[in-house]
Amino acid sequence: MFLLLPFDSLVVNLLGISITVLFTLLLVFIIVPAIFGVSFGIRKVYMKTLLKIFQWATLRIERGAKEKNHPLYKPYVNGIIAKEPTSLEEEIKEMRRSGSGKALDTPEFELSDIFYFCRKGIETIMDDEVTKRFSAEELESWNLLSRTNYNFQYISLRLTVLWGLGVLIRYCFLLPLRIALAFTGISLLVTGTTVVGYLPNGRGKDFLSKHVHLMCYRICVRALTAIITYHDRENRPRNGGICVANHTSPIDVIILASDGYYAMVGQIHGGLMGVIQRAMVKACPHVWFERSEVKDRHLVARRLTEHVQDKSKLPILIFPEGTCINNTSVMMFKKGSFEIGATVYPVAIKYDPQFGDAFWNSSKYGMVTYLLRMMTSWAIVCSVWYLPPMTRQPEEDAVQFANRVKSAIARQGGLVDLLWDGGLKREKVKDAFKEEQQKLYSKMIVGSHEDRSRS
Repeated sequence: MFLLLPFDSLVVNLLGISITVLFTLLLVFIIVPAIFGVSFGIRKVYMKTLLKIFQWATLRIERGAKEKNHPLYKPYVNGIIAKEPTSLEEEIKEMRRSGSGKALDTPEFELSDIFYFCRKGIETIMDDEVTKRFSAEELESWNLLSRTNYNFQYISLRLTVLWGLGVLIRYCFLLPLRIALAFTGISLLVTGTTVVGYLPNGRGKDFLSKHVHLMCYRICVRALTAIITYHDRENRPRNGGICVANHTSPIDVIILASDGYYAMVGQIHGGLMGVIQRAMVKACPHVWFERSEVKDRHLVARRLTEHVQDKSKLPILIFPEGTCINNTSVMMFKKGSFEIGATVYPVAIKYDPQFGDAFWNSSKYGMVTYLLRMMTSWAIVCSVWYLPPMTRQPEEDAVQFANRVKSAIARQGGLVDLLWDGGLKREKVKDAFKEEQQKLYSKMIVGSHEDRSRS
């Protein structure tokens, strides 16, 4: 029958059949399971297959490098420079002792102290704790993505063919599929929340709003081929509380929202994001701020306090770091979320970079480029831990409470707990940090004079 048709008609028919089959497969194997929150296990089989391929590729690279005497790049997991956890005073004492051969009994200013600060400055420039938290993790193994390993060179024809095949699969099959799923999820979110927004307030509207959000986020999660393991679900955030989590990527939102119900907090945007925000707020009491309002800390605190005092409203989802960190550490939490007095539900998120780096370096990549990198990765694999709820103790201030919550998240997620402000990503070091070191040195010198005068 097809042979009797003109060539153009044959192409159109084949194209129509292909599109019909594609959307049928999407509906049966992805969209419907996402609606009901079930999985056929296809993604886990896919992940295990990839792991075996990655292991073979890594071994082949190592063997080929040895055969050709190529040095293998090894990432510095614990830093370039080995540092002992010692104080400024102890380090200067040790330096003077090694230089003069005697103990430091009556410390005063010495010219050699300058070399200590010069050395510390050079070490900080080469291996500071802040800058390296805003670059992608370098992997020891190879995941067929040249963007994540400097060891990739021409080793063998089979390895190069495998890499080329991976490029075709990611860009010609996975990318169009994921774009179609993302478009479906976003379209359903805008349409569904807009329709629900016209319903009268009540339990029915709340029920539909929650499940529309959940369904659409699950579809968006599948658009990234995200494989998520949730731990301790009995600790999931409850109404009237605040959920705080470490922040690696904008997709942290859909990672958490695909397993629970949250009210979002954020700045009002224009364009497509603005359309989505306006539709969402019709169905659920999200907290959106104008650009001028975000700078008013007291206004933000008041709006958040009013929200959490209503126990019928969903828990607020907040990322207190205020910027994305590269999945290796947790940086300073802004204290605003911890001044409200509500119950805090900490959540730790840890991504597996073997399948794709989820970190968004916003100073290097725009949102479109970042999403393209996400959708051309093999998958997004992560673990989520719901920690027991925490409340502010009577003797704690907001900063101490924030640090206690941050330490719990870092400990559970296997992340480095840092005191630095993530704002240093774009700003200069505050004078207060410089003055702190000056005060420590001054206290060491002045304190010794006081001790000497008393004696």
